[in-house]
Amino acid sequence: MQNKLLAALPREHFNLLAPHLTTVSYPQNQILLEAGEEADQVYFPHSGMLSLLAVMRDGKAIETATVGREGVVGAMAGLGLYRSMVRCVVQLTVTATRISSAQFRKAVSGSEPLRNMCIQYNEVLLTQARVTAACNALHPVEERFARWLLQSADRAENGTVSLTQELMAEMLGVRRTSVTEVAGKLQAAGMITYSRGVIKIVDRTALERVSCECYQTLQEHAARTP
Repeated sequence: MQNKLLAALPREHFNLLAPHLTTVSYPQNQILLEAGEEADQVYFPHSGMLSLLAVMRDGKAIETATVGREGVVGAMAGLGLYRSMVRCVVQLTVTATRISSAQFRKAVSGSEPLRNMCIQYNEVLLTQARVTAACNALHPVEERFARWLLQSADRAENGTVSLTQELMAEMLGVRRTSVTEVAGKLQAAGMITYSRGVIKIVDRTALERVSCECYQTLQEHAARTP
């Protein structure tokens, strides 16, 4: 698999990055960037999923956006020293190409396509954060759970994702008992199976009907993004 942003770059501009790129795999739950830290690496996922979480002073966190092979984490470091406002954690085991922020910044300084990529994908993440905030405030947990599960399955590029109830509860900002109740309801309806932290989507069409409008909104926005 390839990262779509890197694959879409004109060859001469990709070549500005190529000598400095390294491909690395990261296990589930590894933190790549903590809120408040200066980003010293830029990550272009090839597979899996990264979650961006807003972290409160009491340590509680909630997901604001997700990034898969369509995106990048830390790209704004290409425009200057960049201190992250979110925690970046590996949600589904990730293989990613990474480059030091210093080398990325040097390449961006001589490339309009790279500058445009940084700005445009930052807008994608801002849109995700806005939609997610509205979703968390306005939609029932069952609809949000379905939306989030569909997003995760898209990033996994199959119908099976490995996610514990504790992790799902944190991502959605709800109690674990709420996740247990919703997962049981969807399993009883034949939409998913859930066992030992592994969720398999059995009836995707039905799950999309349960999901709130936000899943489709994010899909449509991603389709319009260059």
